[in-house]
Amino acid sequence: MIKAPTYKNCSANEISRILEIYRQSYLEHYTYLWSDESKNYIKTSFTEGKLLAEMNVHKSAFYLISYNNFPVGVLKINTNKSIDGSKDVDYLEIERIYFLRAATGKGLGKSTLKMVKQLAIDGNKKIIWLKAMKGADAVKFYEKQGFMVTGETDLSYPFIIDEFKRMVVMQLYIR
Repeated sequence: MIKAPTYKNCSANEISRILEIYRQSYLEHYTYLWSDESKNYIKTSFTEGKLLAEMNVHKSAFYLISYNNFPVGVLKINTNKSIDGSKDVDYLEIERIYFLRAATGKGLGKSTLKMVKQLAIDGNKKIIWLKAMKGADAVKFYEKQGFMVTGETDLSYPFIIDEFKRMVVMQLYIR
């Protein structure tokens, strides 16, 4: 039997742990996207100041994901944020879901989506949405979980390799 992950709603006290998982996970999974091996992105995106500012955004939440009592991932969600960025009480966005390489393939992504779906149901949301790299394995995973591709967008970060700029927008209808 697969042991279920646990989720801890994070506060500023967990910033260093979150950043550690962000950085390690990013280095393990995403360096191929960048001409500088993601050095600039990590340096500018995964900082205490940026994370604290994100934590202070109303209706944003961070969850530390643990497996066998060991932190292995981080989830960031935004409630009441529609795909176009406006406030909408019917939507819940999965902005980030990162797992350490050692935690992949254990059913933790599926369990985490189940937990997010329950949060959406409890909050009377109609739609869960997210963005994923076009052509990435994650798109197939999300489709297996019921998400549908509903649009595309481009990333505009320095050093991102052109062929990896395309993202898909995916939605899961709850009710």
